[in-house]
Amino acid sequence: MDATDNDADDKATRKAVEQERTELKEFIKGLSADDIKSGNWFTKLTAHAMSSYTEKVDWQYFQERYEGVPPDGIVDQRIKMACRYAALEGGLSAGAYTATVAATIGSLGGASPATVPAAVATMMVDVAFITRLQLRLAYDIAVLYRVPLDMNDPEDLWKLIRVAFTIKSGEAVHKGVAKAVPAMVRPLVKRFYSGSVLTAGKALPVVGKHLLQRNVIKIGIPLVGVPLAVVLNRYTTLLAGRHAQAVFRNEARVIEIAERLSKESRHPQLMLWVAWLVIRATQKIADDEALLMRHLVRLVRQQHQVVDEQLARLVDLDPAEVWKRVDAEPGDLSDLLDAADRVAAVDGDANAKEKAVISELRERCLRP
Repeated sequence: MDATDNDADDKATRKAVEQERTELKEFIKGLSADDIKSGNWFTKLTAHAMSSYTEKVDWQYFQERYEGVPPDGIVDQRIKMACRYAALEGGLSAGAYTATVAATIGSLGGASPATVPAAVATMMVDVAFITRLQLRLAYDIAVLYRVPLDMNDPEDLWKLIRVAFTIKSGEAVHKGVAKAVPAMVRPLVKRFYSGSVLTAGKALPVVGKHLLQRNVIKIGIPLVGVPLAVVLNRYTTLLAGRHAQAVFRNEARVIEIAERLSKESRHPQLMLWVAWLVIRATQKIADDEALLMRHLVRLVRQQHQVVDEQLARLVDLDPAEVWKRVDAEPGDLSDLLDAADRVAAVDGDANAKEKAVISELRERCLRP
């Protein structure tokens, strides 16, 4: 790509960003001060951001644009594109942040930034733009890895929100921010993060508070506002994209294992019992094991029309019950052994207790 192509690409990106900012300004005009103070802006934005988007964006949508490209390659391009949008928007928003606005917000203490009319519109466009960008990026990545998400299902929606904004610990962004900014600014960032200005977000729900705090820092450090906003927008978007890639790529791996096990199983119902026995060999159930079992049950129901109500109601698993089922099954049971091995390895190398279960299963499956 030559310089002319790059210029055209940059102009197209800038135009797209400005169009989205204009659209979001209209959305923000419809918010009340109470929406912002209460954190209800996030609820409204999520519905606004995802309702029509999920109707048009599916796996086929990406295949038409990136025909023949494996998911990893497309995900990488989507993350890079989102980072460019985020950085450009950061520069546009931060250009409107003034030292006067920063000083005003810094002196508010426990008051909401929404009480500063000069700051709220620009700040909320910035917050809304990055929030929507990262939410849609995470959704794109889930679609590309063919991880099923139903935005009408509260559990799936909350899962997407957690992934998009790396909500596992607030430290992920806090620590990451300090590393991302130029060295000479880091002491300011750290001091600002612990300063009284952050009490401005305390009235917001967890997600809204987290996102608002992350944005306030870009307003509150005069002189370095523009470069800092560019760096932080780009970095937090990169962090969100890479986190979404790690989570959904791993889930796609687990789904792939579940699909193979269900497809190759000659004893689908018994396979579920054996899989659960291996998973329950230890007292703890790893996230990947729980995920595998969930998809296994779903796929066995869909592909083999098997629904085991007894297993679904089971609280304490008695290994003797499983061995009784295995011993009663005639013929070649090698598919059960293969399933047990794969289940044990889904979260890493098999441990001693899992190996013991597999060893006994092998003896029973290979009986004369």
